[in-house]
Amino acid sequence: MKNTSIFPNHVSETLIFDKDTGWRENMPTYIEPGTRVLCLYRVSTDKQLYHTDNNEADIPMQRKRCRKYCESMDWTIVCELQEEGVSGHKVRAENRDKIQLIKEYAKQKKFDILLVFMFDRIGRISDETPFVVEWFVRNGIRVWSTQEGEQRFDNHTDKLTNYIRFWQADGESEKTSIRTANSMGLLTEDGCFTGGRCPYGYSFVKTGRMNKRRQEVNDLVICEPEAEVVRTMFQLAAKGGYGAQRIANYLNERGIKNHSGKNWHPASIQGMLRNILYTGILRSGKSRSEPLERLKIVEDRDFQTVQDMLAARSRATEKIRSKPLNTRGQSLLSGNIFCGHCGARLCITTSGKGRPKADGTDTVRMRYTCQTKSRTHGDCDGQTGYTVEKLDGMIDSIIHTIFAKVSSLSRDDIIAERFQYDRAARKAALDKAKKEYEKAESELKSLKGEIIKSISGESPFAPELLNSVIGEQESKCGELRQACILAQQELDDNDSALASMGQRYDDILEWSAVYDHVTIPAKKIIVAHIIERVDVCRGYQLHLKLNLSVKQFLCGLDCMPDVETALRTSA
Repeated sequence: MKNTSIFPNHVSETLIFDKDTGWRENMPTYIEPGTRVLCLYRVSTDKQLYHTDNNEADIPMQRKRCRKYCESMDWTIVCELQEEGVSGHKVRAENRDKIQLIKEYAKQKKFDILLVFMFDRIGRISDETPFVVEWFVRNGIRVWSTQEGEQRFDNHTDKLTNYIRFWQADGESEKTSIRTANSMGLLTEDGCFTGGRCPYGYSFVKTGRMNKRRQEVNDLVICEPEAEVVRTMFQLAAKGGYGAQRIANYLNERGIKNHSGKNWHPASIQGMLRNILYTGILRSGKSRSEPLERLKIVEDRDFQTVQDMLAARSRATEKIRSKPLNTRGQSLLSGNIFCGHCGARLCITTSGKGRPKADGTDTVRMRYTCQTKSRTHGDCDGQTGYTVEKLDGMIDSIIHTIFAKVSSLSRDDIIAERFQYDRAARKAALDKAKKEYEKAESELKSLKGEIIKSISGESPFAPELLNSVIGEQESKCGELRQACILAQQELDDNDSALASMGQRYDDILEWSAVYDHVTIPAKKIIVAHIIERVDVCRGYQLHLKLNLSVKQFLCGLDCMPDVETALRTSA
């Protein structure tokens, strides 16, 4: 090999010619035609500049292999270019300065051969990189890899081979990302904390576990004083209906500070209320660990209650919200009561001074008022308002009827009947998931067959279009496959299903025991757990929509007529 470059010891770009200054003085007067080589080296991340799995920096490794290859072929390196931290999978050729520079040199006939360690150094984008390589070949530049030889385009077979190679490289980039995510996911599934800031309620401890860089990593343990604060947050949310702002105010007023020693912000509390870690489950991306008792701060039922409440109060459900937006005030139904005529939400209004009490103080008359009439003055033929005391009394009566009926039933009988009903629903869900997955797999197989036809010119669809569609279909198949697995697990997990139903039944009994003795905010939460929506019409005619878990118990044992009787009696 005739190597005319002056290579510095450090990693940097070395050029023998420059498009502005022309050939350098140290260029030989004669180089055999067809042997002038431009070498391209690329790494996707800055870390690869310094080490790889065999402790050899990636670009020096590529340079060493390419120089040795040129020496064996008796070629002359006239130019070396490198890209540091450039992803061949994410960055397109038009945005890569070195690729554009190499094209410019190719047009100027300043080299004959483009040499890379492997072809994926040119790029990994399946709908672009094959055509970049083909551009060089059409412009008289031979493209070689030290590992895979020369890339040719003499016939359809060459084009097909070229396309498949870069399609595989594209897939390898995705697989690399998947492997990285999976390695983190496996650690998480094994119960290992994979990094980040220490969550409130926990502290770091050294366990002797080492990462790939031989650095000792942290694990989590419960910090009991902070854990007690976390439990308070969830209790306030689950039992008292507190939102993030009220919880922040509650803690700040009592001088309880966050990790940084500052007052609590509602956004931080909102994130904590959604953090599954507090149930003892570590999370990394889509990976989850098994519940770890050593990390569990909050009971599963309290956590789920809070999640349901947050979901019901979100902006996405604003128009159909059935949970109380907040638990302030003395009305029982604020948040889940609607006009039975126009469907508008009823809001609370007060009438100012009413009849004086015996002690001479004034009373305030509270009413549920139709927003259509009170705010927008739209078309509604219902009443303008309904007295809070009367309407809440009717709901109170219905709630007591539900509690009395459920309490009188046999726990084993009601759970057994609900289990059979629930199992049939889970079996139907599994059958539906399997059909959708089989259909998606069949479509994917057809698409893969079409891409071979496309490359050979037998299909009207372009390869890049098919590749994009195939990628989306593969993703869809993966999601449906996972849905089938989960549906099968739910069908097989009879013990968990029975425990869940038993817990729902016990919840109703617990609410029954405490309902008459708790505050109005706590009553609102209980009512919201039982009644999803109340529609009221003229003459205080009520239409109730019960929450599914409660309705299933009542309907399964013919209890609904009693509830309907209670509703008519209250009206």
